[in-house]
Amino acid sequence: MQEKYSPAEVEQAAQQHWNSSNAFKTVENDPRFPKGKYYACSMLPYPSGKLHMGHVRNYTINDMLARQLRMKGYNVLMPMGWDAFGLPAENAAIAYKKSPAEWTYANIEDMKSQMQPLGLAFDWSREVATCDPEYYRWNQWLFLKMLEKGIAYKKTQIVNWDPIDQTVLANEQVIDGRGWRSGAIVEKREIPGYYFGITQYAEELLSSIDQLDGWPDQVRTMQRNWIGKSEGVRFAFSHDIKDESGALIQDGKMYVFTTRPDTIMGVTFCAVAAEHPLATVAAKSNPLLAAFIEECKAGGTTEAELATKEKEGLPTGLFVTHPLTGEQVEVWVGNYVLMTYGDGAVMGVPAHDERDFAFAKKYGIAIKQVVAVEGESFSTDAWAEWYGDKQKCVTVNSGKYDGLSYKAAVDAVAADLAAKGVGEKKTTWRLRDWGISRQRYWGTPIPIIHCDDCGDVPVPYEDLPVVLPTECIPDGSGNPLKTHAGFLNVPCPKCGKPAHRETDTMDTFVDSSWYFMRYTCPDAKTMVDERNDYWMAMDQYIGGVEHAVLHLLYARFWTKAMRDMGLVKIDEPFKNLFTQGMLLNESFYREDESGKKVWFYPNEVEVKHDEKGRPISASLKSDGQPVQMGGIEKMSKSKNNVVEPKDIISQFGADTARLFTMFAGPPDQSAAWSSSGVEGASRYLRRLWATALKFAPSIAAGASPAASYAADVKALRFEVHSTLKQIDGDYDRLQYNTVVSGAMKLLNTIESFKSEADGSAQAMREAFGILLRALYPVCPHITHALWRDLGYVAQFGEIIDAAWPQVDDAALVQDEIELMVQVNGKLRGSIKVAKDADKATIEAAAVANESAARFIEGTPKKIIIVPGKLVNIVA
Repeated sequence: MQEKYSPAEVEQAAQQHWNSSNAFKTVENDPRFPKGKYYACSMLPYPSGKLHMGHVRNYTINDMLARQLRMKGYNVLMPMGWDAFGLPAENAAIAYKKSPAEWTYANIEDMKSQMQPLGLAFDWSREVATCDPEYYRWNQWLFLKMLEKGIAYKKTQIVNWDPIDQTVLANEQVIDGRGWRSGAIVEKREIPGYYFGITQYAEELLSSIDQLDGWPDQVRTMQRNWIGKSEGVRFAFSHDIKDESGALIQDGKMYVFTTRPDTIMGVTFCAVAAEHPLATVAAKSNPLLAAFIEECKAGGTTEAELATKEKEGLPTGLFVTHPLTGEQVEVWVGNYVLMTYGDGAVMGVPAHDERDFAFAKKYGIAIKQVVAVEGESFSTDAWAEWYGDKQKCVTVNSGKYDGLSYKAAVDAVAADLAAKGVGEKKTTWRLRDWGISRQRYWGTPIPIIHCDDCGDVPVPYEDLPVVLPTECIPDGSGNPLKTHAGFLNVPCPKCGKPAHRETDTMDTFVDSSWYFMRYTCPDAKTMVDERNDYWMAMDQYIGGVEHAVLHLLYARFWTKAMRDMGLVKIDEPFKNLFTQGMLLNESFYREDESGKKVWFYPNEVEVKHDEKGRPISASLKSDGQPVQMGGIEKMSKSKNNVVEPKDIISQFGADTARLFTMFAGPPDQSAAWSSSGVEGASRYLRRLWATALKFAPSIAAGASPAASYAADVKALRFEVHSTLKQIDGDYDRLQYNTVVSGAMKLLNTIESFKSEADGSAQAMREAFGILLRALYPVCPHITHALWRDLGYVAQFGEIIDAAWPQVDDAALVQDEIELMVQVNGKLRGSIKVAKDADKATIEAAAVANESAARFIEGTPKKIIIVPGKLVNIVA
């Protein structure tokens, strides 16, 4: 073997071997793997063009899992593909004046070329790109099937419309009421769009969360909260408010839903959304209210955004009638009420809802206590948590309902409202149907043709896919499909008259809702085939917690819809979910004249530290002038704090990059980038190579079985197999940072072994073979080379096909055991005694121990033995 470790040579040779042998090609029912299939998959990346070390960490987690399970006898599938549609490609097209297709495919090739040096065990024969017509045709096909079954449908939706860019904006793209790119004042428009009826599956989506015991509790809670099942009462406040034609608005009933009907006697106001019909009629005679309503409409419409926004409102001057008391209740317009949730109106009970309490305090609205907790006093000065506690409360100041517990009050109030014909118990859901229409170009075309005579006509199945033109170059003036005659103008499939295609494209969450199934059968002539039944459900899904709600929820819904159409046999797509932590790095910036932050790469900056190593100031190397320290942030191109793997690989090698990212911290937690940590990982691999070179003759000599093992050789085997047992458990828990520390411990144990006694060569060969196999999933290149150079291939085959080492229980049985020795509770030394030594022998050895004896005067008062652990001498 070579005297010096050359990462570039070692890694090139290993990858050439894997490529020539098609090592990562996976087939169904492979007889080489007796334990059957295991499907492990990372969430597919967006092809942005650049990998950073955060990506390396994510994919190495998957790679370690796949390689180790293959060694344990599993037929492991680890595919890779590209989430290739979406708005970033359109923005890049505008910036670089090239088509999104050209930009996307170039980035895919670039990112693949950056992945290759990492040695990741992807089965590239299963690669999927969601912008490929042979992929998205099945988006269209299932859309049409859903349309037939009533799961997909069309309705009018309220959207954020940018009048300059001529496009719909997501809520996060509306900044202070203006479009993020054009700066135009955003309008709220009602436009038609297509929806998937995910709410049809709400009950099952919620109940089956309990079956997902391989998912993090945090994610399961987030899913439950997003689905948001609420049980309460829907009831109406009556009114005599009329529209311009003289008709009662909404038949004279303003409906609300509440989970707290026990507090109905505490209503002191009602609030409606800006789009509510009562708000509209009130605004016609109130310019101030009209202006406020327009302001509300310009804001965001997500619950998350409204939760952090200051609650504001204006009175409408309109009143509705309380259904039980007959009192007149004033109606306000509130910026925190969403028209898309419930009936767009809420009852205000300031005494027992924290949001209503703040709103009432701000505007001087009455606060009326109607529930109480024994031993607690109520005040309108400040909110107390018990005010909203429904479990401990009983009703007060509520007339006939006084003294009732929560459940009893709910039943009584619901019964009375039902008797009056104005209310009933009802279950509501936070979950809303999934609007998939996007007024953008770079996405899956919606397979609908609009005919003046026939209306909206589905594209015939035999005409799929509806292919998206790839030559368009967006310029920011709207969807180019609207002016693309070759795409737009088609005959009606029903009557043959001139018609035009739907120009909206599908939400990109559609693309990512089933790609993992297409991996199983990428060349199938149907959406999926029997190979999908072999691989699915997925055994381990790996991805960021930021996808914990929408992507995972949509994938679950999509799977259930496919099941109901007879396409798959599973109820849930993912058995286990692992949410990896982020890789962090320092960030640095200056603000330009406009206040915009200009970010610098860490290697462009010189940082000064105090005597304790804490950073105190930073300056740009090029001009010596100060820069601001932005703190430790997630690696992001937008903040220029990424470290590209090519830079690390060129200097240290891919195995070092992989080793550092796994050792940096627990994989499910965020970890900070450390240049010194990378150097330390590199030193470890050089030590590994040097140690292999040193012990190569002994390892070669140990190929034949040992007749016996000397005592110090048994001690080596005990340490090696004890560490292997720890590593086994860490692999099972995906605790890969301690797998690495276990491998480091193994190397230390091997390096310190000096014996040439009976069995030493055999024990050294065994120990090094265990170390290489334990380290192989982390650092596959160097272990591949050393496995060959040290002669293990003849015995076990190539390391990629070698069986995972087994803990030898016999090696864990010790002739001697080590006991810690304490004197008056303080550790003073240790002794070794026979494992079956009696009490007298242990006591004598402890008292005679030199380190302990210095702290003992005369005869000890007492000696306490904790079997197998320690001896405590009370002097």
